[in-house]
Amino acid sequence: MDKKSKIFFAVLFLLIAGSVALTYWRIMIKKDYVVEAQTDCDPETQKCFIWECDPASTVEGEACTGDEENDIWYYQIARRNASLIPLCDPDKDENCLPMDCDPSTENDCEIIFCNDENKIEQEVECNDPEEYLKNNPAEEDEDLSEEDETGDEGDSSAEEE
Repeated sequence: MDKKSKIFFAVLFLLIAGSVALTYWRIMIKKDYVVEAQTDCDPETQKCFIWECDPASTVEGEACTGDEENDIWYYQIARRNASLIPLCDPDKDENCLPMDCDPSTENDCEIIFCNDENKIEQEVECNDPEEYLKNNPAEEDEDLSEEDETGDEGDSSAEEE
C-alpha cells in the first residue's frame, strides 16, 4: 500500500472510532436522549387515549380477559430526558414514579393527552371526561351509602343498650 492509502485508512479508522466513542458517551454516560412511555391517565378529569383489547388476538396482554378493568386501559404519553429518570424499581418501591415530571421545571419533559391529531398517530380513540362520568358514576356515592347503612345499624344497637 502506498502512503496516501495508509493515511486515508488511518483517518477513516479514527473518524469511525471517534464517532463510536462519542455516541457511547452521549447515550451510555450522559444519557442524552428522550424516553417515551405510556402512563396511566385519569379518564374522569383528563382526555386520555383509550386502549382496548383485541378479541381476535391470542397474544398475552393483547387478548381480552373478560374483565372490563383489564380489557380497557386509559393512558397518556410521557416524554422525559433519560438522565432525569430516577434509578428505582416501581415494582418494589411504591414511591418510585420514573415518568412523573413537571413540564414547567423540566425542559425535556412533556405529557401528551389525546386529541384529534395524535389519536390517528396512536391508532386509538380519545375519551371525553364528561361522557366518562355520565357512563361511569363515581363509586364514592356507593361507598357512602354503604357507610350510612352500617352507621345506622351501629346507632340502633347503641340505642338498645
